[in-house]
Amino acid sequence: MSTILLIAVAVCACVITALLGLVLIPFLRKIHFGQTILEIGPKWHQKKQGTPIMGGLMFIIGIILSMAIIYTVIFTVFPNSDFAVELTSTNRLLQLLAGIGLALLMSFIGFMDDYIKAVKKRNLGLKASQKTVIQLGVCVAYLTTMYFAGMHTTRIPFVGEIDITSGFGLIFWPIALVFIYGFTNAVNLTDGVDGLASSVTFVVALFYLVLTTVLADWGYNLLSAALAGALVGFLIWNLNPAKVFMGDTGSMFLGGIVVAFAFGTHYPILLFLSGILYLAEAMSVVIQVAHYKRTGKRFFKMSPIHHHFEMSGWKENKIVVVFSLVAFVGCLIAFGLVAADLFI
Repeated sequence: MSTILLIAVAVCACVITALLGLVLIPFLRKIHFGQTILEIGPKWHQKKQGTPIMGGLMFIIGIILSMAIIYTVIFTVFPNSDFAVELTSTNRLLQLLAGIGLALLMSFIGFMDDYIKAVKKRNLGLKASQKTVIQLGVCVAYLTTMYFAGMHTTRIPFVGEIDITSGFGLIFWPIALVFIYGFTNAVNLTDGVDGLASSVTFVVALFYLVLTTVLADWGYNLLSAALAGALVGFLIWNLNPAKVFMGDTGSMFLGGIVVAFAFGTHYPILLFLSGILYLAEAMSVVIQVAHYKRTGKRFFKMSPIHHHFEMSGWKENKIVVVFSLVAFVGCLIAFGLVAADLFI
């Protein structure tokens, strides 16, 4: 894939996202779509009351538009190039569209959540049971599409390709269902400090940008560049003090797109490393709940774990930097495993 095209789609996504902030943020303020802060949260978060939510629409639109523009350019200017042919490969194109569809459907669930929070002034949004049923339905639809689009194996470093269409390999599908559901919600949990989910996912996007370059997977290569660029444009508005929150609309989209990268590259197992920060956030909630039920005491000062560090005196910017570095180390180890698997 031409470096120029990758830069072009990243810059395009960044500019569109950043410029949308000039329009969307005032509009969200005008219609009073602001965040309702829980009283049980850190007291200093009360000053964020009323900050516009649903800002995730900015980078969602930025990604979709930039991808549409760059695909138009490719098929107009380079219609016979190798990567144009690869981009139109029926199975790979369907897998890419399935991944984008997964992210958009998860985002729609998040949008309903945000709408309830903003209009009904109920911070918790959708009931957990409602959200779970809908999300699992989306996960099943995604996996079904991926199967018919040719995803019949999964790759594990140093083990190789595993057939997932028969025998013991069939266990992959129920595990994958839980995996997608869990990681999508884990990314959602990470969105609790200004710029945190955006910054961590930017690091993960760079990892998949490098990985898909190595794998010559041009569809996901372009998408990862668009994601990275859009998040830079969003961070202009989302870094502390945030002018807008991505809301569940944005965080659920990011959860879906990160999962799509993992399955689209046929290395879903690597998400345990590249997504180690998301995993830590989710596990902190599980540990907190289990420990409290067993002992009546909290294990962390507050969960998810970024709030524990907040309550311990860490500034929000410090949390963003440290957590992003942890994500970077996880991504570095993941890439090392792939490199060793492919080239040694």
